[in-house]
Amino acid sequence: MACKLLFLAALVALSAASYVPQDSYGAAPANYNFNWAVDDAASGNNYAHQETRNGDNTQGYYFVQLPDGRLQKVTYSVQGNSGFLAEVTYEGEAQYPQQRYGAPTRHPTPTYGTPAPRYAR
Repeated sequence: MACKLLFLAALVALSAASYVPQDSYGAAPANYNFNWAVDDAASGNNYAHQETRNGDNTQGYYFVQLPDGRLQKVTYSVQGNSGFLAEVTYEGEAQYPQQRYGAPTRHPTPTYGTPAPRYAR
């Protein structure tokens, strides 16, 4: 009898684990397309995001202007249960400005007090 109860409990646990709740509101699958962008040359801000979704399939990209001058772009997709698949690319070449104040200078090591005098015996 205990074996039958254990088997029944395992069967219930398996069926509960495989249960996928349906949309209780009867809504249609997600279907949208959006995009936005900011390109302000005065402040150096340049970034955007675009995404399209049709049911379980999502595709999109976003990009940002990096402080070193390159454009970093992430193109991504999600198809069903595949997870988030992304490809990261860079456009341009990193630019580093010249130092305005020259090479750093070395400062002497500070000393604190003078050594204690040695007394002759």
